Amino acid sequence: MEYKFSDKVSKLQASAIREILKFTADPEVISFAAGNPAPEAFPKERIAELSNELLCNDPILALQYSITEGYTPLRDFLKGWMTEKGCFHKEFDDLIITSGGQQANELSCKVLLNEGDTLLCESPSFIGSLNAFRSYNVNLVGVDMEDDGIDLEKLENAVKSNKNVKVLYLIPNFQNPTGRTMSFAKRKAVYELACRYDFIILEDDPYGELRFAGENVPTIKSLDTEGRVIYSSTFSKLISPGFRTGFVSAPAPIIQKIVVCKQVSDVHSNIWAQVICHRFMTTIDREAHFNKLRDIYRSKCDLMCSYIENDFSKKITYTKPEGGLFIWCTLPDNCDMNEFCRQAVQQYKIAVVPGNSFSIDTDEVSHSFRLNYSTPTNEQISKGMEILARMTRELLD
Repeated sequence: MEYKFSDKVSKLQASAIREILKFTADPEVISFAAGNPAPEAFPKERIAELSNELLCNDPILALQYSITEGYTPLRDFLKGWMTEKGCFHKEFDDLIITSGGQQANELSCKVLLNEGDTLLCESPSFIGSLNAFRSYNVNLVGVDMEDDGIDLEKLENAVKSNKNVKVLYLIPNFQNPTGRTMSFAKRKAVYELACRYDFIILEDDPYGELRFAGENVPTIKSLDTEGRVIYSSTFSKLISPGFRTGFVSAPAPIIQKIVVCKQVSDVHSNIWAQVICHRFMTTIDREAHFNKLRDIYRSKCDLMCSYIENDFSKKITYTKPEGGLFIWCTLPDNCDMNEFCRQAVQQYKIAVVPGNSFSIDTDEVSHSFRLNYSTPTNEQISKGMEILARMTRELLD
């Protein structure tokens, strides 16, 4: 039988990252292609304690249906925490719990954009969000980045030259895939453009607490006085991605529509995970926990970067992140990046992600690839980076 798929999904392709990860089934392959938290970062013992207490003392809370907006104590905690961070404005915002940051971004797009409306985003950008946006048949337009974030001149030109610009999607902190952080000056300028041209900013911040170098930069949401910034985040990098617990802080009318859309999607997010998130965040020394995570990722990042700086071909440039999980490497213009990545995994047994996996235009030429340092062990980083460094010298020098 020939199946005819809907226009919304007929052009969607499987994630190139997931395709690359198939090669990691080979036990000889060292993968720098994933984006998972470090296994040693999971607070396993505390989660086990809290789960046991919940299931022994209040099992129906964890096993019964709950409300779509999310577990009330967790929402109240997040409203307070986000208020401290400038990401929740009591006078006009509300907050909903979502099934991870992915659903937060997908539902935001669903409630705001009609088919053919324009959504602007950084180029390159996170493939999960890009596919969510594509599924709604929006006019997806990428804007080039500079070292300190999105190119403001090109952003304004994109706003002027595209019809019905409704949303700008950004990952200002340790962007996936480039690891770049948007400067405060650019954050202010982007917000001013949103006010001038009347569009909404969707600020995706899954890595904000994972800063291990440099100075904290205020969120764009903290600048919001007109109710035009949606802030999404997640506990995936702070506690566990398996919890699938994220949240959206946004103007109340937007949250009200997200609630309705979520009801027809999954009714509510996992209530057991929500309760554990709340009890974990309110019973531990949060800053000590975050510092532990930062120490883990600082060490792994520094180790990986030391090989790039000292052993890679000097023809490769890279962005050293101040936090997050990723390093962005760029090959010379005359090097076939896709062939480089293919040889890396098939001949050298090192998996990296080709840069065009994150392109808005699938035909766009990329000379970059992404490395992840959070998932592999230090031993795997050392062994794999020695091999990858040798490969760069053999192919480029």
